Amino acid sequence: MIYRHHIAPPRAFSQFSHDLIRHPRLSSDAVRLLTWQLSLPDGARESLSRTAERARIGACAFTRAKRQLKEEGFVHERRLQGPGGHWVTQQLVSNVPLSAAEAAKLLARMPVHTPSADASPQVAPSPRIPTVGTPTPPPTDGHPRKDPGENTFHHPAEPERRPDPEPDPAPQATEVPEAARTLVAALPHLSPDLRRIPRGMYDELARLVSRWLAAGHTPAAVRTHILRGLPDDGTPVHRPGGLLRYLLRDVPPAPGPDTTPAAEHPAPARPSSRLSALRECEGDHVQATLFRPTGDETHCGRCLSSPTGQRV
Repeated sequence: MIYRHHIAPPRAFSQFSHDLIRHPRLSSDAVRLLTWQLSLPDGARESLSRTAERARIGACAFTRAKRQLKEEGFVHERRLQGPGGHWVTQQLVSNVPLSAAEAAKLLARMPVHTPSADASPQVAPSPRIPTVGTPTPPPTDGHPRKDPGENTFHHPAEPERRPDPEPDPAPQATEVPEAARTLVAALPHLSPDLRRIPRGMYDELARLVSRWLAAGHTPAAVRTHILRGLPDDGTPVHRPGGLLRYLLRDVPPAPGPDTTPAAEHPAPARPSSRLSALRECEGDHVQATLFRPTGDETHCGRCLSSPTGQRV
């Protein structure tokens, strides 16, 4: 039997519907992300990725939770160009599902917050302080002395010559790690949806991947994040470069190191006798292919029988 005891909080609380907390299609991370956002004070502009970082939600879990909230209508996004040419992404979080038309009406009423809006207004110049005394006109009577007794012929003083300042060194371009370029170059082989990535976007994608690597993510984690973001319902990807830019734009916090003692980790399961006799083919396959060798061969029968060497 289960007994429940409730104590109403005296302050700092938020009310949520039971339908939201018990939503059948939202994971626990999605509910935690949504309730955390709804509990923020009015005027807070904390992004979903920052909330996931504070709530200790990992990268893959954050991507899955955000996708669920967008599919159920609790989160809506739009990207627009504000004053000064700055592009901003507006995110709308609601405690009830909204349609795309309803969200567009609400976002249209929201002010566009740009970095230029945070700048302080220009300070007007202070009034000029007059010099001491009153202005007096030059004397007009009398004649100059014929012999002033001193040499009054003066050449204008030559300005002091200063050495030319040394030119500033040219700013060095941000170097992209070779690991990021290698990972981007291998993306067309990761999935058939990514075969037509424009060559002109490789440098941009490498810079985005380098941000993930600098944040502590491994290349395997980046590839897993990309695969999770690809459509799994057979929808064709017409712009793979734009999809990768969208998936790699926000860098979630990297998962912390596993502090569980080695003795508490379960022992890895030993493969069955049938799997232990198989070997992975070293040919060019879309997915890993296992075959049963008869000797020391390293390629499956389809690779050996293919004269063109094309992917099978």
